[in-house]
Amino acid sequence: MNFVNLHVNEIDWVNWRPTEYANLCFVMRDEQILLIRKKRGLGAGKINGPGGRLEKGETALQAAIRETQEEIGVTPVGLENVGELLFQFADGYKLHVTVFVASGCTGDLVETDEAKPMWTKTSEIPYSEMWQDDPHWLPLAVARTRFKGYFVFDGEHLLSYRVTKH
Repeated sequence: MNFVNLHVNEIDWVNWRPTEYANLCFVMRDEQILLIRKKRGLGAGKINGPGGRLEKGETALQAAIRETQEEIGVTPVGLENVGELLFQFADGYKLHVTVFVASGCTGDLVETDEAKPMWTKTSEIPYSEMWQDDPHWLPLAVARTRFKGYFVFDGEHLLSYRVTKH
C-alpha cells in the first residue's frame, strides 16, 4: 500500500497494527523539561525526550524507565502515562509510542553515546529542531492533558495528522 498520498483520516486506525512499540519519557521540574539531542537511531540529530523501543516482555512503563537510565543516567520518578502516538510511515513502517511525563528524577545526568541531555524552559521548547509532529502534542503532554495522536510521515516529513484530547 502506498501511504505517501494517504491522509490520516483514510487509515483504518481501529484495525491498524504497529510494527514496533516504543515510548518517550519527559521529566518535568520547575517550569523545565528534560530533553535530549539524539545521537543515533531513528531521529538522530533531533531534539526529543528520552525513550526507545520496548524489549520482549517489557511494559511501556518499564521501557521508559530503562531507556531514560540508559540514555541519560537518571531514573524518572512519578511517571504518568499521558498519551499515545500512532505513526504510519510511507515505507510501511508503523510505530506505536506511549508518552510518559515524570514529576522528577534521581541520579546524575550524563551524556552517553546515545544522547546529550539538556534542561529547557517549557516556554522555550525548540520545536524547530524536533520531529514535525511534536508541536501538535507535546504542549498537551507538558500540561498533562491526556491525548492520542495519529500521524502519517514520509521519512521525516509530516504529511497529515490528527490529535484528540481525552
